[in-house]
Amino acid sequence: MLIDSFTQGLPIVILLAVVWFVLSRLPKVDLGFSKSFKRRRLWNWLPLGLTYAFLYMGRYNLTVSKSAFGDLMSNHDFGTIFFVGTVVYGVSFVVNGPLTDKIGGRNTILLAAFGSAAANFLMGLVTYFNFTSHLVVVFSVLYGINMYFQSFGAVSIVKVNASWFHLRERGTFGGIFGILISLGLYFAYDWGGMIVKTFPLPWVFFVPTLLLIGFFILSYVFVCDSPEDAGFPEIDTADASQGELGQPLPLKQVALKMLSNPAIVTIALVEFCSGFLRNAIMQWYVIFSKQTGISAQFVPANWGLLLCCAGILGGVVAGTVSDKVFQSRRGPVSALLYCAMAIGAILALFLLESPYLGWLMVVLSMAIIGVHGMLSGTASMDFGGKRNVGTAVGMIDGLVYLGSGAEALVYGSILPNGEAAKDPHHWVAWPVAMIPVAVVGLLLTTRLWYSFPGGKARNQESP
Repeated sequence: MLIDSFTQGLPIVILLAVVWFVLSRLPKVDLGFSKSFKRRRLWNWLPLGLTYAFLYMGRYNLTVSKSAFGDLMSNHDFGTIFFVGTVVYGVSFVVNGPLTDKIGGRNTILLAAFGSAAANFLMGLVTYFNFTSHLVVVFSVLYGINMYFQSFGAVSIVKVNASWFHLRERGTFGGIFGILISLGLYFAYDWGGMIVKTFPLPWVFFVPTLLLIGFFILSYVFVCDSPEDAGFPEIDTADASQGELGQPLPLKQVALKMLSNPAIVTIALVEFCSGFLRNAIMQWYVIFSKQTGISAQFVPANWGLLLCCAGILGGVVAGTVSDKVFQSRRGPVSALLYCAMAIGAILALFLLESPYLGWLMVVLSMAIIGVHGMLSGTASMDFGGKRNVGTAVGMIDGLVYLGSGAEALVYGSILPNGEAAKDPHHWVAWPVAMIPVAVVGLLLTTRLWYSFPGGKARNQESP
């Protein structure tokens, strides 16, 4: 297992090395940060980011384990469980976004790691002791608890990094955010898949438990909420919080501020579409490939690896183009990626029996991870400002998972089960449901084309 894991992970290491080599040679905006500051910032976001990545492993292990449950978990059952979890995740942001602004991202990433570890441990116990008589109800409750704590993850990472990254370099951070999501998907699908094949089923829940406990400890040791907490002076991030002082605003005032900002509202609506499309691709392609008997083909057999590589490229390219070509505007890149999504969803209609369907899903994954990194990971910082970014991310990422919940409910109802699921022709509703969502997302992103904190792009080279 260790040898297989190393062999499969080697392309990711090579790709990350190439990305680092290319990015290190691109022209940089000199923001006056010292080498010691950059080094400490690296050791701040790296354990924080890897904690976030392993949260993904403790989230999508449900998808990986579905086939191992066999007849105990039908497509409808899976849709129900995932729907409960994603709705809990989305609604939790109403509380957890403002809470993160109040107590800090460091504390909430610790809550995320500990709570998710506990929930995964309990799901492992359920499978270990074979408590399957009420599997859907029990897993809906436990997965809902897991997703409540998971909802702290994205808010925490964006909240912390909003104080450490200047607006002019946040496109690059959006690429990093995409890399972290991609690594998390690789851990979930490929590591999780190897665990399911090699060990008893409970270990697909126990392994993320152990990893999250380990990264809870690392985050406790290394992560600081701001440069000041690490002994460095505060930096002017040049975002929507510029000129604001003091504690986060009261929830009602922040909510009114967010809802009165057309850019924030539009981003949230786009991310609802992103949540629907992301899981429509990433989760249901795996299930489609297993139920139609093509899981041995290269793409489904290496789904986690290819998702990771696609996400890394999507996040890094989108972030770099945003900063270098569009003067740190996030809308143009998002619109281009959504255009690819709309075209790809239409093409999928004609490729359900083609071996090229898998590669199309890889390209669409690259596009949707790039959008998510740009909007949820980057634009939320820009338009929310570091003081109230937790609430902004809560609103935006909450819509992502309400979109995921809608996707789970829709697909759990319209996709085939049993013998019918073995025929690709019966899966035509899968891409059909993606098309209108992708078109709506595209239209919404065009409204963000010229959006920028303060009204227009700044050209200054330093904070």
